[in-house]
Amino acid sequence: MSALGERISAKTTLDAKRVEVAQWGDENGPLVLFATPLSCGDFNKIQRKHPDFLNSMTVEGLVDMVILIAKDAEGNKAFDIADKPVLMRQPVGVVSSVAGDLMGDISQVDDVKKD
Repeated sequence: MSALGERISAKTTLDAKRVEVAQWGDENGPLVLFATPLSCGDFNKIQRKHPDFLNSMTVEGLVDMVILIAKDAEGNKAFDIADKPVLMRQPVGVVSSVAGDLMGDISQVDDVKKD
C-alpha cells in the first residue's frame, strides 16, 4: 500500500450508527440496528444492482441497502437475502426511514458525482 493509502487507512474510523426501529420491536423495546458509514464499496454494490440509485431510489433498492448495511449489536449482518420478501411487505415509510437513518447523509456522493 502506498504511503497515502496507509495514511487514509489509519484515519478511517468505522464508528457504527445506532438506529432504533419501534415498528419492528417487541415487548422488550425497539429493534436496534447498527451501520457503519456507507462505503464506496457498499454504494458500488447497490449501484450495480440498481443503476442511478441516488437519482431514482426504489423501494427495492432501499430494501437491498438495508440488507447490505444493517448489523446487529455484535456487528453481524442483521438481515440476509432470505429476509427480502418480509422487508418488501413492510410499509414504505418504515423502510425508507430505516434506510435513510442507516445510510446517513449521502449528499456528498451527489457532489462527487457532479464532478
